[in-house]
Amino acid sequence: MANRLADSSSDHLLQYAHQPVDWWPWGPEALAHAVETDRPILLSIGYASCHWCHVMGSESFENPEVAEFINAHFVPVKVDREQHPVLDQVFMTATQLMNEGAGGWPLTAFLTPEGRPFFTGTYFPPEPQPGRPSFTQVLQALADTWETDRQTLVAGADMVAGHLAALATAPLTDDAPEVHAAVETIAADFDLIHAGFGTAPKFPSATALDALLVRGDARSLELAQRSLETMARGGICDQIGGGFHRYAVDPGWVVPHFEKMLDDNALLLGTYIRGWRRTADHDAGLRALLERTAYGIAGFLERELRDENGAFMAGLDADSCDIRGAVFEGIHYLWSPELIIDALGEEDGDWATRVFHVTAGGTFGEGLSTLQLRGRPDFDKLAEVSGKLLAERGRRFPPAKDCLIVTSWNSLAISSLVTGALIWNEPHWLELALDAARYLVGTHLVDGELRHSSLAGQVDDSPATAEDHGTLADALAALAGATGEATWLRHAEVLCDRAVELFGAGDGGFFDAAAGELFVRPRSLTDNVTPSGTSALVRALRRVGLLAERPDLLGRADEAAATTWATVAENPRFAGSALEDLMIADEARRGLKPAMVVVASDDPFDELARAAWRLAPAGSVILTAPAGAEGFGSWLEGRGKRAVYVCRGQRCFDPVTDYTELKTPLWHRA
Repeated sequence: MANRLADSSSDHLLQYAHQPVDWWPWGPEALAHAVETDRPILLSIGYASCHWCHVMGSESFENPEVAEFINAHFVPVKVDREQHPVLDQVFMTATQLMNEGAGGWPLTAFLTPEGRPFFTGTYFPPEPQPGRPSFTQVLQALADTWETDRQTLVAGADMVAGHLAALATAPLTDDAPEVHAAVETIAADFDLIHAGFGTAPKFPSATALDALLVRGDARSLELAQRSLETMARGGICDQIGGGFHRYAVDPGWVVPHFEKMLDDNALLLGTYIRGWRRTADHDAGLRALLERTAYGIAGFLERELRDENGAFMAGLDADSCDIRGAVFEGIHYLWSPELIIDALGEEDGDWATRVFHVTAGGTFGEGLSTLQLRGRPDFDKLAEVSGKLLAERGRRFPPAKDCLIVTSWNSLAISSLVTGALIWNEPHWLELALDAARYLVGTHLVDGELRHSSLAGQVDDSPATAEDHGTLADALAALAGATGEATWLRHAEVLCDRAVELFGAGDGGFFDAAAGELFVRPRSLTDNVTPSGTSALVRALRRVGLLAERPDLLGRADEAAATTWATVAENPRFAGSALEDLMIADEARRGLKPAMVVVASDDPFDELARAAWRLAPAGSVILTAPAGAEGFGSWLEGRGKRAVYVCRGQRCFDPVTDYTELKTPLWHRA
């Protein structure tokens, strides 16, 4: 029998629609029911491709006895974190506050009927484990305490709410962070043995790598390039299907947590493109590897995540079935020497087992291995062998897809595809970006208001966040700059103006969400998997402000960036996008780099345009459009010939008509 989740526009909620738990979706109706029945709320937050969400769902929520107890004592509410990212952010912060920094999914929280958390955790097993109670023990204890000592729980909830409200105030500092010191702090976390940052679990940290690439000194480039190379060779990278898994469970990048998500891959596509740009021509082997990896990501996005509407779905599950129908994490991606030889034959199979480090003992266990790339093999043969293995893998049971279309994640993909298209002369990538943008503008903009997500072409009522507005405005402005179509810029301007109205915090910065029903209005300045809402808006306001000649937007970008100083100074590794924006703004103020590069040309894939995209310094805003084109302020006025104009402030320098002249000295001369 279906419950209230059966009509949901979320794949994750639909996974729970036939459980015996009497689930409610998040909303005023659920909160009102909790107040009316005087019961605490059991809040479960997860996402469709979450392995441990599936485990807890089958162990506990499908258990009739557990479900009966939940239904009798709590108001159970299910939330898809991809559909309600701000809600997830608030309760994840509460979970980390209450559990010494620990958090994760499934997020399990118990709230007062008004929605304030008094107990939080993540996965709870069906039976007690050392240091971890069973889920039934937690349920029983909290139900009893709610009846016998409610005031203690309410007092705890009030204390947590106070802490969360304090965190929503941007920390203040009198001085801008010293960029060199911030970069050194990131470098101090570098893993000298395996590259990347920190220890297991090991995340790609795309925003921190981007900050190092923007810094651009020899040491920063070395750390970024070593990380990009090591990840591209590791088991965290899908060596035959392209794209990256979410993180590695070991410090050496060998064994991943196997889910593959759009947000990770959208960001990493851009990072690998920028890493390729910053790698010297003489290091041809590394450049080829970075290019192969970027093309692999783009291929994965198109082949496995692109839906019939041209938008990109949220991700792939970590779990899939083996040939017997049993569900295992990662089984879709694992190989033995015998499986490879069966697919390729003896000669190519032996070659592939060596190149991909597939051993009899296995790197994953039980004679199965993830694929890692060893040495510098012939890339033509590697492509041929990988294609055959991918075709063989296609005969296996595939992991389930999370079909939710998320505004911000699609926007990140659009921006990366635009950059790659212009740098590598890939018009098809630009078409992919345009298709996704047309879908977002046509479906996620409802009566002038942006929505966060949709499913199967039907937009839901989840409100868009600051991150959604910032990333989409930036992506549309990038499209305007690449195509010369001013309509995209008009949409981006409207989004920026609306974001300032909806999310402005009064101190120059931005809240993550518009004022609403939550007990606290969240404001995070850290850049974790994706840039924060503030970082996304800083970037959008700057690009749109330059293209549209809107000094008001440029001023708001500077004000918002200043609110991130304390966060950058304290923990720059988790404020990579903010650090990057501060470095770009600082260089622009000191006149070290051009702000605008205008290419007067009818063809976005003109040699001049592609050279500008390939060679312009980080942070440059590039506009390619026919001379005299309207809708971009005065940037194209009087541009009577095909040329590149390098501009700083209100001054543009002598036009360049030969792409071979677009060398580094040009940017410094400007």
